Amino acid sequence: MNSWAELAIPPFDARYIFPSLQLKSTATDELVSLPQNRDIRMYVCGITPYDATHLGHAATYIAFDLVNRYIRSAGQIMHFIENVTDIDDPLLERARRDNVSWESLATSQIELFRSDMTDLHVIPPEHLVGAVESIPLVIDAIGELQKNGATYSVSEDIYFRVRIDPGFGTRAHLSDEEMVRISKERGGDPDRPGKEDPLDAMLWMQKRENEPGWPSPLGIGRPGWHIECCAIALNYIHSSMTDDYSIDIQGGGSDLQFPHHEIGASQARALNGKDFARVYMHAGMIGYDGEKMSKSKGNLVLVSTLVAQGTDPMAIRCALMSSHYSQDRMWSSAVLQEAENLLERLRRNLSREEVAPTSGVVQLLIAAISHDLDTPSALKALELWCEETESGLTGGKPGELSRAIDSLLGIAF
Repeated sequence: MNSWAELAIPPFDARYIFPSLQLKSTATDELVSLPQNRDIRMYVCGITPYDATHLGHAATYIAFDLVNRYIRSAGQIMHFIENVTDIDDPLLERARRDNVSWESLATSQIELFRSDMTDLHVIPPEHLVGAVESIPLVIDAIGELQKNGATYSVSEDIYFRVRIDPGFGTRAHLSDEEMVRISKERGGDPDRPGKEDPLDAMLWMQKRENEPGWPSPLGIGRPGWHIECCAIALNYIHSSMTDDYSIDIQGGGSDLQFPHHEIGASQARALNGKDFARVYMHAGMIGYDGEKMSKSKGNLVLVSTLVAQGTDPMAIRCALMSSHYSQDRMWSSAVLQEAENLLERLRRNLSREEVAPTSGVVQLLIAAISHDLDTPSALKALELWCEETESGLTGGKPGELSRAIDSLLGIAF
């Protein structure tokens, strides 16, 4: 699957010091320092393409774009893979509701997603991989799990035994009762008769009436949700034999922490015996004017709608970075207005010939992002620089700061 256009990151002067990037892992609730002596490997769960990019999507992908930008700016190589779940129950349900083919719905929404990511100045993944194109990888992975005794069948559907991983449940820190409840809410089938464990996960679903299916040694059907991401990650990102982890970062929205990331990690361990990710990183949810933003409530704010109304995509990006990526937060017209005001102030001051010193501000931006993507502190440093410039301080280089803002924060002027 094609990604979107590559973006260039302005280079930094060699005098700037880049500390190791520290990210809080939700599996341990501790800061983890990423290695600085090798490439970094990041897998981010992408969209299910049945509606356009809403602000929750945007906030998530901006967060991982900040990781990508920091690693690249520090002179390291980032191997960044993202999937698109272009076959899944919600997509089929939306296509039936709208009386369109699931293929055309997916194609149109994927194209809109690419456009939204381009507008938001998000660096594209090294590989953007669709669920449909990954089916051969999924079939191979299920075959390996069958050899390992990690599967069984219920009415020809194939399930994964989650308890084969002794670490199952330790990443999300939930009781069995909580996991069952959340599984029901997020696509699981814990009450299905014949399952050995309510939390066992579907690997391969045999073709249902009026639904698509693909021929395989497992029967005509389609992949389960979790094995799709697991198979893509393990095949597109290669870890060294000496590394204890398959990848460095598993990312997505906080709603993916369980069951998706928990079960995917257990499947990966069953396949190669390794801990899946060094860091499990999750972005908070976005609400709107006091309510949770959700498809069911019909209160989604779409990036494409805001842009069509004349909103600067850089203002959207800035607004979403005004709070910490891991926090649940509210979107409002006031949040957007504050971001627009800051952008205009920065543009005005960066256009001056004489500006306040900039090298210290650049190092502050680096320090803020290196500490678990502390964008509120980074934006505060820019506000203080504007105040200094407006008060008449001189000695800085506006081009240097503008390039740093682009490289680290993804805000292009």
